[in-house]
Amino acid sequence: MRAEGHSYESASAEPVPLDPATLPVPRYGEAALADLLPALGARLGVPGLSTGLELAPADRVCVFLVDGLGWEALRNHPVEAPFLHSLLPSSLNGAGVPLTSGFPSTTASSLASVGTGLPPGRHGLPGYSVRNPDSAQLMNQLRWQPWTDPHHWQPHPTVFQLAHQAGISTSQVTAPHFEHTPLTQVALSGGTFLGVLSAEDRMDTAAAQLAAADRALVYTYYAELDSNGHRYGMDSDAWRGQLTYVDRLAQRLAEQLPPRSVLYVTADHGMVDIPLDPAARYDVDEDWELRAGVALLGGEGRMRHLYAVPGAAGDVLTVWREVLADQAWVASREEAVALGWFGPRVEDRVRERLGDVVVAAREDIAIVATRTEPKESALIGMHGSATPEEQLVPLLDVRT
Repeated sequence: MRAEGHSYESASAEPVPLDPATLPVPRYGEAALADLLPALGARLGVPGLSTGLELAPADRVCVFLVDGLGWEALRNHPVEAPFLHSLLPSSLNGAGVPLTSGFPSTTASSLASVGTGLPPGRHGLPGYSVRNPDSAQLMNQLRWQPWTDPHHWQPHPTVFQLAHQAGISTSQVTAPHFEHTPLTQVALSGGTFLGVLSAEDRMDTAAAQLAAADRALVYTYYAELDSNGHRYGMDSDAWRGQLTYVDRLAQRLAEQLPPRSVLYVTADHGMVDIPLDPAARYDVDEDWELRAGVALLGGEGRMRHLYAVPGAAGDVLTVWREVLADQAWVASREEAVALGWFGPRVEDRVRERLGDVVVAAREDIAIVATRTEPKESALIGMHGSATPEEQLVPLLDVRT
């Protein structure tokens, strides 16, 4: 049965499938999230770090990462975020420009890129859920289910660890329940973890950590903008209220910066609202053509890893290109790797985690699975692909 609302036959000419080479590849090595901490660490004197991203030096550095705060959404909401909007540049020179989150534009991949300073093809968290080649099971890299050895999965040191070893006061100030998660271990560990429940108290604690050392690298995080966007969409009072709260948090932290400090406000990804109309949602659980030959469906609604049954990868690629045509970029694993979607280099241990076929939505559609992923399929706000709304994140700064 085909998904309701979709008609793949047309009386007019068939749409031409998108060329995978036209996907906007993140600016790895010059203006991607993976470049942020290496650029900051190099300025603080951490040996062995280099990147093409140039940032002005400061002795005390704080990174405030707001989950789901896309550059496009921020620019479109000046009333809800007057302080952050005041930091936007009048011209795109220096700080204040957008970064690209990396591909896919999703939390597990982006936080690993932030913490390790590496693109997904190297740190090895290339999606919301990916196949573990050792077990042939899907692994959710945000929830870390089913469990696997974190340091086997991601063996590279974090920039926080390197900074701590170089004698820089290093800390992460975030919610207490993140302290022992595998994602924190492999992406955001090094120095001192400070679990602080209240978001306002987090801002105060981050400022105090900066003031307590001559050289400091502090990271703090806020998650609820993203969760409200997922649940209610960005065209909702709940999301706009969260954006206003984020704005006040950023201003609270900025007003407490000690001398010789810089605060960077950034994000892990943006977001798009996907209509609940069945015509905008391709349901793999109900569409025999899309299901054919697919052993495992990884990723999330806006970016999918398709793991084919043996011998079926070519047919899966052909069918998905025909069905999604000009609505999504559809590439083989080999094409996606060669085109640099996951970074200039994909390590051998990571390659088999990528789908045999990789799908990234361009239009306002989602690829859902209503029976096997009921909660994820009901979300309004989604992310993961390479559109500007999902891919571009702010890099705003306040200096003292």
